[in-house]
Amino acid sequence: SRAMASAAHRLPLLALTSVAFALITAALFVLERPGLGIGHFYYFAIALAAFAAGPYAGAAAGGLAIVLYDVGIAINTHLETTFAVEQTSIRLVTFAGVGLLVGWFARSHRTLVQELSQLANRDEVTRLPNTRAFEAAIETRLAAGAEFALLVGDVDELRRLNDLGREAGDDALRRLADRLILAKRVDDDVARVGGDEFAILASLGAEDGKSLALGIERHLAFAGDSVTFGWATYPQDGETALALYRAADERLYARKVARGYRRGPELRAAPA
Repeated sequence: SRAMASAAHRLPLLALTSVAFALITAALFVLERPGLGIGHFYYFAIALAAFAAGPYAGAAAGGLAIVLYDVGIAINTHLETTFAVEQTSIRLVTFAGVGLLVGWFARSHRTLVQELSQLANRDEVTRLPNTRAFEAAIETRLAAGAEFALLVGDVDELRRLNDLGREAGDDALRRLADRLILAKRVDDDVARVGGDEFAILASLGAEDGKSLALGIERHLAFAGDSVTFGWATYPQDGETALALYRAADERLYARKVARGYRRGPELRAAPA
C-alpha cells in the first residue's frame, strides 16, 4: 500500500538521522574547540529528520540538538561551560526554525508529487484510471497468476452525442463512467483506454468473461447506454497483456459488425 511504501521510504532517513546525531555529538564531545563550530553540523541531522517525518519532527530534532549541544559543552573540557539564556534561545529558534521550514517544504513537495502522480494516471474527462494506470493494473494481475478476464468496451452512440457538441459527449462519457463503476464488482478495475473505449479487469469465479461482458452490456443498456464489449480470459486467451488485448479486441470487432456497427464512433453504421 501507499502508506507502507511511504514508511519504508522514511525508515532509512530516520536511521541516518540517528547516526548523524550520534556522530556529531561524539565529535562535539571530543574534537570541538573554541571557534571550530562542530555544533553547526546539527543542521544536517535536523534536516534529515524533517525530510523523513515532517515539520514537527524537524522542530523536535532542533530541540534535541540544543540538549545535545549543551551536554557537549559541559563534557568537553576544552570548552568554557557557559549556558547563557540568550545564546541557548537563539540556537533553539534557529535549530527548531530550520526543522520546521525544511519539514514543511518536504511535506508540501511530497503532496504535490502525489497529486501530479494521481493526475498522470487519471483520464481528464471521466477521472477513471487511464491507459497508463490500466497497464500497471494488468501487469499486477499477470504477476499474481490468478485467472481473470479483460473486457474491452466500445461506445456505440458517441458520434450522435458529439454532434450535439463536445460538452454533451463529455457529459455522456462521465455518466457512462459512473455506471461502469456501479456495475463493476469490488475487486474489478475500470479504466478509459481510448476516446470511446473502456476496459475492465475482472476476477473470475462462477462467471466467465463472456457472461461478465454480456451482463455489463445489459446493465448499461437498461440505463440507456449502448456499449459493445469484447473479452479475453487469462491464461486461456493469452499470457501477456498484448495477447489478451488482441483477443478481446478481435471479439469486440466481430460483435460490433454483428450488431450493425463499425469500429469507432465516426464510422458508425446504421443497424441493418
